[in-house]
Amino acid sequence: MSQIPQDFDPEQPEDFDSAYAEYARLRRECPVAHTDGLGGFWALTRYEDVKRAASDPTFVTSVQNVVPKVAFTGRRPPLHLNPPEHTPYRRALNPLLAIDRAEALAPHTRDLSRKLLAPMVERGGGDICVEFSSYLPVHVFGEWMRMPEESLQTLHDAGRAFILAVHSTKPESMKETSLRLYDMARDLIALRHREPQDPANDPTSALLAARHNGEPLPDDMILGTVRQVLVVGMVAPMVMIGNIAVHLSRDQALQQRLRDDPSLVPAANEEFLRLYTPYRGFARTPVCPVEMGGRTIGKDEAVALVYASANRDDDVFPNGSEFIMSRPNIGEHLAFGRGPHNCPGLHIGRMQLRVAMEEILAATTRFELDGEVVMSRWPEIGALSVPLRFA
Repeated sequence: MSQIPQDFDPEQPEDFDSAYAEYARLRRECPVAHTDGLGGFWALTRYEDVKRAASDPTFVTSVQNVVPKVAFTGRRPPLHLNPPEHTPYRRALNPLLAIDRAEALAPHTRDLSRKLLAPMVERGGGDICVEFSSYLPVHVFGEWMRMPEESLQTLHDAGRAFILAVHSTKPESMKETSLRLYDMARDLIALRHREPQDPANDPTSALLAARHNGEPLPDDMILGTVRQVLVVGMVAPMVMIGNIAVHLSRDQALQQRLRDDPSLVPAANEEFLRLYTPYRGFARTPVCPVEMGGRTIGKDEAVALVYASANRDDDVFPNGSEFIMSRPNIGEHLAFGRGPHNCPGLHIGRMQLRVAMEEILAATTRFELDGEVVMSRWPEIGALSVPLRFA
């Protein structure tokens, strides 16, 4: 791949807006782009190409599923497996991720939101990512996973360390922090063996009770799945809440409109999900050479599905870089992926965003930026630190 021209540099410094400007350039000039950065990969930036690669069985996840490559410590279903091998793991977890299960977590999410916001309100502001949205999804997912309360701070710290290691693109740090999460998964599985719970209510128990062709799921794959689930729901809500806070700080009229009419929050959040899709580094690799956009992608070459670019494609979403409430085709956005590896936790994700924004707006009469926004790196895109001043 090193002989292929480099069309963009994924490692250049970014601010809140610069990556989107670069993706707009690539959609115009080089929609199937190549880079030597982050280990070398192709980037699909147009909606139709991303949608195709997400659903086409020619593109698999078992070789590399994210850019930069972070899976050094074993396979973690369901993301690391291809259909039909991944299906038993999705089948075990999907009932526990249904919309009614997500909504059952809403009261707990609301209580958590108020507790996290209270000290910020008292001080007149704070970092909405560091103090609020880095904690909220850990505790919500901890509740969903039915983890012991005393484990949640450890999960927050271990998960954040892993995320920062990924952003640093240092393989040794990624391995070290990932192994810490494996230890937590191992402890949770051991706890469920000692103290079984109802598989209809507990994700770990559901995996232990699952059968495929009459056989239990392999122990190492259950471990990998629990490890994956522990961290996969942390980052997207954290950066999404940060991104929304930045946008609403810049658009005080929209902020006040949503505060005055909270019934608009779900529709606004769908447009925020399109506009600030938190992932750009989910990857696939083709099982044979593939022609896309007039270029040939070789077998097993990493391909990033840049959802954050695809969802701003003007050919699908006119004026795609603008916030437009209640777009007629908003349901076509790819923020939760597409195909067999679409996000199974989308209902929990939407619920968290809705409750969080309702509570942030209710707790304030106005908020605005109060310092520098710190951005994430690949595979996410969005804010890791958003200092706010509350009024």
